[in-house]
Amino acid sequence: MKFNSLRFNKNIYLFLVDWRMYANRKSNKVRPKKSLGQHFLHDVSVAQRIVGALQSKSAAHRVLEIGPGMGILTRYLMKRDDIDLSVVEVDRDSVAYLKEHYPALKERIIEGDFLEMEMEKIFRERFSVIGNFPYNISSQIFFKILAARAYVDQVVCMLQKEVADRIAAPPGSKTYGILSVLIQAYYNVQNLFKVMPGAFTPPPKVISSVIRLERNNVVKLSCDEFLFVTVVKQAFNTRRKTLRNALKNLNLAAEIAALPLLDKRAEQLSVKDFENITLLIEKSRGAVSD
Repeated sequence: MKFNSLRFNKNIYLFLVDWRMYANRKSNKVRPKKSLGQHFLHDVSVAQRIVGALQSKSAAHRVLEIGPGMGILTRYLMKRDDIDLSVVEVDRDSVAYLKEHYPALKERIIEGDFLEMEMEKIFRERFSVIGNFPYNISSQIFFKILAARAYVDQVVCMLQKEVADRIAAPPGSKTYGILSVLIQAYYNVQNLFKVMPGAFTPPPKVISSVIRLERNNVVKLSCDEFLFVTVVKQAFNTRRKTLRNALKNLNLAAEIAALPLLDKRAEQLSVKDFENITLLIEKSRGAVSD
C-alpha cells in the first residue's frame, strides 16, 4: 500500500485540533473579553484580602457580587456563613462556568447587566456590594449605587487606582471632583490597598486599588438633592474658574453671587459647602421656606 504523507499530516493536524478543543473544554476556562473590560484576578491572596474587607452587618447579611467572572472572590464569599450571597454577571460564558463550578449558587446567579438592574425589586432590605469592577464602567456603577443608596450600605471593590484616588480625595486635592463629592455626601470612603497588574489575566496597563464605602448617617441632604448634583457637576465642569463664573448658567441671585465663598474654585469646597450653596440657590428660587 502506497503511503500518502499529505493525508497522514492532515490527519495529525485534525487530531491536534480536536485534542486542543477537548483540552479547552476540560479546563473550562473563560477567556477574558476586551469588549467587557474583563481582567480576571488570579492572585488568591488578593482575593482573600478583598473578601476579608467586607464587614458583616448581620447574621445573614445580603451581599451582591458584581461581575464574578470565574468566581475567585465567589469561592471565598461562599465560605462565609455570615452573608447571603447573590451574583450578577452579564457574560454568558462566565454564567455557564459559575453554574457548573458553583452549583450551590445556581439559584442566586442573576444573568444580566448590573447597570440595568432594578435593585429595589430584587433586594427588599439593605445589602452590600462587592466586586472587581470593570474599569470601563466603574463610574457608571457608582452612579447606579448612589441612586440605590437607601439600600446599599457598604461597597468593597477593586477598580483603577486613578478612580479610587479620585473617590477618596479630600477637598483641596487635584483629584477631588464630581465623584468625590457625590459619593462622600452619603458614604465614608477608605482606600485600602493597591493591586499590581501581575495579579490579573490579562494584566491591565494600570495599577488597581481596593476601596471600601460605608453608608454614613445622612438619610437626605438638607437641600434639593437633584439641584445639588446639578451644582456639583456645573462647578467641576469648569473647575479652573471661580464658582461665581462656573455657576453663572444657574442664574444666581445677586446676594449669592456676592458671597466670598464663590471666590473659590470647586476643588476647594467641602461637601457641606456645596450643600449650603445649593440650599441658598433653592431658597432664592422660592422653593424652600425659611
